[in-house]
Amino acid sequence: MDEITYLESKIRDIYDFPKPGVVFKDITPLLADVQATRQVLDLFLKRLDGKKIDKVIGMESRGFFFGTLLAQRLGAGFVPVRKPGKLPFETIAQTYDLEYGQDQLEIHSDSIKKGENVLIHDDVLATGGTAEAAVKLVETLGGNIVQLNFLIELTFLKGVQKLGNHEVYSVLKY
Repeated sequence: MDEITYLESKIRDIYDFPKPGVVFKDITPLLADVQATRQVLDLFLKRLDGKKIDKVIGMESRGFFFGTLLAQRLGAGFVPVRKPGKLPFETIAQTYDLEYGQDQLEIHSDSIKKGENVLIHDDVLATGGTAEAAVKLVETLGGNIVQLNFLIELTFLKGVQKLGNHEVYSVLKY
């Protein structure tokens, strides 16, 4: 079994979650497998080889899993991006569109210094709304986005189109 097939075997489809008609890509079996976790981390790091990263942005909450591992391995700081009211210090916010309505993400206002090189990480790229909001937050703080990376990309939702000319890397594509 090749590496990608092995990793795909660790993603579990959950039908009608969190609502009818949705097929949720459950990454918990992959996270429970040390070999699969190591392989994913190595694939991310390979794509970042030679790139200077000062901060890794992890999206609430599943973006924290690999985001913190990446930050540690890259010798970079980790910055959580969270839903409103979850961060204790002064924040800036970015609103983004959902299928029915809007939501918002926040980041600490002092978490990224102007000119710092930033990696944005999340578990899944779907419609691109949360990733686009993260891009806007980083750019507002003056960060230089080096790459956005995702464990899974749902290509049929075309979320990558919302990310402009930024480099995007996804380990698995469905």
